[in-house]
Amino acid sequence: MGAFALFLTIPLSFQFFVIYLLCCVSDVLDGYIARKTKNTSKLGEILDSVADFILIAVMIIILFPLLTLELWAIYWIGIIALIRFLSLSVGFAKYRSLAFLHTYTNKITGVALVCFPIFLQLFGITVTTIILCGIASLSACEELIINIRSHVLNRNVKSVFNGEDGQN
Repeated sequence: MGAFALFLTIPLSFQFFVIYLLCCVSDVLDGYIARKTKNTSKLGEILDSVADFILIAVMIIILFPLLTLELWAIYWIGIIALIRFLSLSVGFAKYRSLAFLHTYTNKITGVALVCFPIFLQLFGITVTTIILCGIASLSACEELIINIRSHVLNRNVKSVFNGEDGQN
């Protein structure tokens, strides 16, 4: 797990960014290669989502202490985490499985989180927080709604607009 190697670097250093970039590229490539070679599986989908979750958690652990966030931002991040936890809880209760979904909004959130260091440099902490938390709020709420409405687990559902059961 490359994400854990980030703990061995100085945050936001050149080495940090190299390892971070390698983690992000490998995340994109593993899914792409699996789909192209028709080697996808339910376990692979779960492991991909768990790896994404671990990378985000590691980044939060490393970067959160370096940031000076206002109280409203901390509350907003907490609310997003609560919605994500509630969504996972609903999904686990209904499907007896981790119900990480591969929606478009979750993918957009992932891309925005990957761009966090760039956004931080370009826009500063306040605008970056609003952008990331806004996108993350939409995707967390969408995932919760899908998990509540769906009767079957479809990790590859693209949107809340795909129908009641999450099927196309």
